[in-house]
Amino acid sequence: MASLRDIRKRIRSVKNTRQITKAMKMVSAAKLRKAQDAILAARPYATMLDQIIADLSARSGDDNLTHPLLAARPVKRVELITLTSDRGLAGGFNSNVTRRANRFLYENTGLENIQISTVGRKGNDFFRNRNQNVRKDFGGLYQRLNYRAAADIAEELVASYLNGEVDAVHIVYNEFISAINQKVVVTQLLPLQTLGSGGAPSEGAASMVDFKYEPDRQAVLDRLVPQAVNIKLYRALLESVASEHGARMSAMENATSNASDMISSLTLTYNRTRQAVITKELMEIVSGAEALK
Repeated sequence: MASLRDIRKRIRSVKNTRQITKAMKMVSAAKLRKAQDAILAARPYATMLDQIIADLSARSGDDNLTHPLLAARPVKRVELITLTSDRGLAGGFNSNVTRRANRFLYENTGLENIQISTVGRKGNDFFRNRNQNVRKDFGGLYQRLNYRAAADIAEELVASYLNGEVDAVHIVYNEFISAINQKVVVTQLLPLQTLGSGGAPSEGAASMVDFKYEPDRQAVLDRLVPQAVNIKLYRALLESVASEHGARMSAMENATSNASDMISSLTLTYNRTRQAVITKELMEIVSGAEALK
C-alpha cells in the first residue's frame, strides 16, 4: 500500500496537471473563436468563386473556353499535401490525417510515383520516421499564415503541374464542422474541380442571362482559375487551423475532467489510508495500555 506521503505527492502532481490542461483549454477556446470566424468568412467566397467559374464555362457556347488547370490528364505522378499541426496534445487530430494519408498511399500503389509535401511538424516527423518520400516541408507556415503565404505554395504546385512534374495534387486535412467534430477529407487541388465539373453545368446556369465580358471570357477565366486554386488551398489551411484548436480544446477539456476524477479517487484513497493508519495507532495504544495492567 502506498504511503500517505506518496499519495499526497500524487494528488499535488495531478492538481498541477489539471491547472495546465485547464489553461490550455482556455487558450484554445480563445484561438478557436478567431479561427472559426476566419473560416466562416472564407467559405462563401470560395464557393462563389467556384460557382462563377462553373457558370462561365456553362455559358461559353462556341467559345471553347479552356484552361490548363481545368484539363485532366492520365494520372501517373501524384503529390499529396498533408496538413497537420506543429504541436501535439490535440487528441486524434494529427493521427487521423496521417492514417488517412497512409490509406491514400495504399489505395494508389499502382501509380508511377507519389510524393508527399507536409505542412506541420507532426506530419513531417511521421513520414520521415517511416522513410517516406517527403518532397518538401513547408515549416513555420502557421506562424505567418495568410492568403499570400498560401498563394506562394499554390503557385509552386501549379508550376509543377504545368511543367508535367505531377499529374494531380491532393490535400488531406481536417475539415472544421464544430468545436467537437472534425472530419478528415481528401480533396483534389489540381486539376481544379469546380461545381460544374464532371460535364454537368451548375444548377440554373443554362437559364441565367449571359453577361458581356471585358476583355473577353477567356481572359476572365485565365484570371479566376489560378485565384480559385489559391483560395482552395488557403481555405484548407484555415479549416485545419480551426479544427486543430477545436480538437485541442476538446482534448484538454477531457483531460481536465479526468484529472478531477483522479483527484477525487486519490483523495478517497488518502482518507481511507489515513483512517487505517489512525485506527492502527489507536489499537497499538490500547494494546500497550492493556499490557501494562
